[in-house]
Amino acid sequence: MNPQDGERCVGGRTMTCDKEELKTLFLFEKLTDDQLARLCHEGRVELFEPGAVYTEGEPATCFFVLLSGTVVMYRRVGSDDVEISRTSQRGVYAGAFQAYLGERARGAKYNGSMRVTEPSRFFVLPSETFSSVMRDWFPMAVHLLEGLFFGNKNTQQIINQRERLLALGSLSAGLTHELNNPAAAAVSATAALRERVAGMRHKLGMIAAGRYEPEALLTLVDIQERTAEQVAKAMPVSPLEASDREDAIGDWLEDHGIQGGWQLAPTFVQAGLDTDWLDQVEAAVEEGALESAIRWLNYTVETELLMNEIEDSTTRVSTLVNAARQYSQLDRAPYQVVDVHELLDSTLLMLSGKIGRRITVVKEYDRTLPSIPAYPGELNQVWTNIIDNAVSAIEESGGDGTLTVRTSRDRDRLLVEFCDTGPGVPSEIRNRIFDPFFTTKPVGQGTGLGLDISWRIIANKHHGSLDVQSVPGDTRFQVRLPLTAAESDVAEQSAEPQPAPESSPEAR
Repeated sequence: MNPQDGERCVGGRTMTCDKEELKTLFLFEKLTDDQLARLCHEGRVELFEPGAVYTEGEPATCFFVLLSGTVVMYRRVGSDDVEISRTSQRGVYAGAFQAYLGERARGAKYNGSMRVTEPSRFFVLPSETFSSVMRDWFPMAVHLLEGLFFGNKNTQQIINQRERLLALGSLSAGLTHELNNPAAAAVSATAALRERVAGMRHKLGMIAAGRYEPEALLTLVDIQERTAEQVAKAMPVSPLEASDREDAIGDWLEDHGIQGGWQLAPTFVQAGLDTDWLDQVEAAVEEGALESAIRWLNYTVETELLMNEIEDSTTRVSTLVNAARQYSQLDRAPYQVVDVHELLDSTLLMLSGKIGRRITVVKEYDRTLPSIPAYPGELNQVWTNIIDNAVSAIEESGGDGTLTVRTSRDRDRLLVEFCDTGPGVPSEIRNRIFDPFFTTKPVGQGTGLGLDISWRIIANKHHGSLDVQSVPGDTRFQVRLPLTAAESDVAEQSAEPQPAPESSPEAR
């Protein structure tokens, strides 16, 4: 036994260890007298007054077994202490339970806290002694426990990775679809633009070959510039208003002897031009050159509209790429201060292909909320899982519905709420939806791990909570996140990561 470890296990008043009392505990009832004598020799009985026995985040150096009294187990969530369990059952144990892993457990910390509410006695073993005893007395059991622990850990990692890959596949399909539309529009607009520019060159040559005075040409060029400006300022109009304007422009062109005016009218209306503009053109050009001028300016309008379309399409592509980068958190620190709204927007954009047009997305953001410390890449995975379930629920009820994403402040936490108008979660399974492998989707369509992984990310990594409230037509998944970082998170980010198994020091 390491003396220093033994000293760190002393937190109360040391009392006499009675091996006969140890034998009455279910944990030790099968041990021999020699084994009980060794426990009493290398361990000790301690009396703790009401208060803390050990605290979350401290080195896990002791294994505790309750002899008498009452213990309370709790976890730190944000600035609150959340009680996990309370018991007075003799023989329950807590602390450095996984010290049997030996060297692989070195550096492990208590991932919960324990206190007593009345004077309580414990049998206490230093973690090194506990490890030695387990390996000496139960070598086969230790090997089995090691295999179970690391096997489960590896299995969970593989399953988590598969869940991420499934989500990535769905997102990639949606992103490909979203990128294809603006890219195809840009290609089509570019081809059309090339034709219009060629036509404009031809018309310009015809105008230049005509009998235009320099002042008239300057006036025409000025009209062209003002026309381009007008196109940039054009506002969309209703179909009925657009039809009326097209009729008016078509009549004007026909009255002025311009053939096929009905073909030009829709382009002029889209550009925000009207008969007053045509009157200005007529007044600026010489008699007999009106049709050439109108058709030349039509090329100008079409060119501007096509360039607007190309700009909109390439901007859309850029926006999608930036959203993908924000979603994946490429080239960014895993733990950072983030604006939750940016994460939500990037996820909604990435999932827009899956959400489709039949589902209305409503954003009710409280923009006054501060940025928070978090693992943004993992939060995006949570948003993805919850939104994917909401979309599936709405599709199950017919395909038309509303997804509302809401943020607000809930005391010292940031609340993110996802509301859908699907059929709801039946009360008989509501307590099971966060269980691993539980799913209501048909075979092959769901792993049953999305909400389990989401809960682990929120509760374990962010010290937050994930809850559900549901009635038919109104299901709400509520994520609450601390506004400030826990001291353990800050220390973890500032220190070099140390490989250590995940211990679970809960009273058993």
